[in-house]
Amino acid sequence: MNEDRNALSGSARERLIVALDVPSAAEALGIVDLLGEAVTAYKVGLQLFTAAGPDVVRELVQRDRSVFLDLKLHEIPHSVAAATRVAAELGVRLLTVHASGGERMLAAAVDAAADAPHLRILALTVVTSLTAADLQQLGIAASPREHSLRLARLARSAGCHGVVTSPREAAPLRSVLGAKALIVTPGVRPAGTSTDDQTRHATPAAAIRAGASHLVVGRPVTRVPQPDAAARAIIAEIAGALAS
Repeated sequence: MNEDRNALSGSARERLIVALDVPSAAEALGIVDLLGEAVTAYKVGLQLFTAAGPDVVRELVQRDRSVFLDLKLHEIPHSVAAATRVAAELGVRLLTVHASGGERMLAAAVDAAADAPHLRILALTVVTSLTAADLQQLGIAASPREHSLRLARLARSAGCHGVVTSPREAAPLRSVLGAKALIVTPGVRPAGTSTDDQTRHATPAAAIRAGASHLVVGRPVTRVPQPDAAARAIIAEIAGALAS
């Protein structure tokens, strides 16, 4: 694992990544304006990138916001390396590649990011909506935890800076990857909020205590009447978990 020595030294605010899972740049930037200085990092995923393209990434970077480009790259090594270099040029800080793409593909992304010290490659293990039954349909007999561990070891071997995993798997992956690796967890839901389509979820405090370095939160912040208050409450919960 290519360890990021600053991975676990960020403030509680820096550990929250708000997912801009919306259909337009105007809506995304409106959320950013509303959250103001409460949030410093944002995820741009498939929906927003398909709608708005790289311009929305450039705008976020210009606004001095950290961008997690969550495109889950899964292609031949040459194509993944080419996409990684473009992400680096855009100023992206975190980029996802599918660990199931294999070690050569993961290593190609890591090598392509070598000249961009700001860019970290995250290997996606098992998406948070999948259950053991879903994996069995794919011909994978392992549980989500077992398969996540297997893919995390592959990512470590390829030199990735960290992984994306559900908060349910954060603790065992932390024990495998070590104290300095990035562990980014979607599927984070404050207590009392809807779990939506997440089957392997946890509260912000539980995810941090399990070993997550960063939390990705979307609808519990972006789809509530007071997004800034929701974000600040999550940050306060993160701070409490870090202090305990």
